[in-house]
Amino acid sequence: MTLPAELDLSQIPFWARPQAERMEAFRRLRELDRPVFVPEQAVPFVGGGPGYHALVRHADVTAASRDAAVFSSEPCSNSIPDMPRWLSVYFGSMINMDDPRHARLRRIVSRAFTPRVLAKMEEDLARAAAEIVDQAVAEGPGDFVAQVAARLPVRVICDMMGIPASHHDAVLRRTNVILGNADPEYSGIDPGFGRVKVARGLAKLLRAGHALNRLAARLGDERRRRPTGDLVSLLVNGDERLSSQELGSFFILLVVAGSETTRNAIAYGLKLFTDHPEQREQLLADFDGRIAGACDEIVRYATPVIQFRRTLTRDHELNGTPYRKGDKVLLFYTSANRDEAVFEDPDAFDITRDPNPHVGFGGPGPHYCLGAHLARREMTVMFRELFTRLPAIKAVGEPDFLLSNFINGVKHLRYTF
Repeated sequence: MTLPAELDLSQIPFWARPQAERMEAFRRLRELDRPVFVPEQAVPFVGGGPGYHALVRHADVTAASRDAAVFSSEPCSNSIPDMPRWLSVYFGSMINMDDPRHARLRRIVSRAFTPRVLAKMEEDLARAAAEIVDQAVAEGPGDFVAQVAARLPVRVICDMMGIPASHHDAVLRRTNVILGNADPEYSGIDPGFGRVKVARGLAKLLRAGHALNRLAARLGDERRRRPTGDLVSLLVNGDERLSSQELGSFFILLVVAGSETTRNAIAYGLKLFTDHPEQREQLLADFDGRIAGACDEIVRYATPVIQFRRTLTRDHELNGTPYRKGDKVLLFYTSANRDEAVFEDPDAFDITRDPNPHVGFGGPGPHYCLGAHLARREMTVMFRELFTRLPAIKAVGEPDFLLSNFINGVKHLRYTF
């Protein structure tokens, strides 16, 4: 079928439309008898392909996620076109790998997310949240993203890696460039696929990736010479270790995926609790008993990561639809999390939703988010601090959303307390 303009997921204007309209488009796509094929838009200097199948139902997304042998993350999962070598050197992390390479890297970097490591971080998380709120109070109401939501995850991840506070703002600016490369505010260019515009955007992307990669690689070199027992020391020493290149790519993945996902979940959370005061009242009536459910419902409703790509390793039939070896599919988590077949009243924000089998941290399988527990802990300590210290806090107006088909991001959100 020829996609009508309002359902054409490959076009940048689709992703600039209001979120309610996009959700309605995905609802219409879920009603079709099979996943739609979306023609791919070629990107200058990068390339493209014939297109991809849009997996928009929860059943399709979860089944493809479980079957990594057929639905491969190679050659890349975080780009619709195949990523050229000069990009993958910075952004070709373990999310773009299958086993055994993926299993090896995941085994090494999982040292960052053991219960013992995360338990040791609890005090640091609480202190960081308190200091961020202290600073926000001193500054006065303004932009919640810049003053609160963006600060905590970048600080937590940089502290984990041993990166000094003097680098935190630069790290945040570069993550904005990496994930906001289609957004004029971060790319510095108007959206579009003209050669000059794309060249400028790719140059900024490469500079950001290079800077973050080198920051982590230099730190790794220091820890190889003088281990301190911190996370980087654990990652670059021992029988299984990361190379300088692997450490740099892991840091980019950690700071981009970790900080952006949590940042956007916290920002969406304030907006959702402002728009649904009855949900906020339920949370505050039993914070410890309901915050876990609240965090998962925020992640389901907001779905900070819109989609990831998979590539078929062989001919295969999934839920009655045949696919061919080499076909691309996009797992649209943002649509799966509103699937009426799985979630009762899916457009309602309900912190008591149970069960809540959302795919906001990726679908089940080997690529499920390693940092999901850390993200929930960051959200918990931040909302506890905000609602305790600033009981009148609320969002003002509508968020300013990121222009992206990959990250459902909030760039700015006015707030008061």
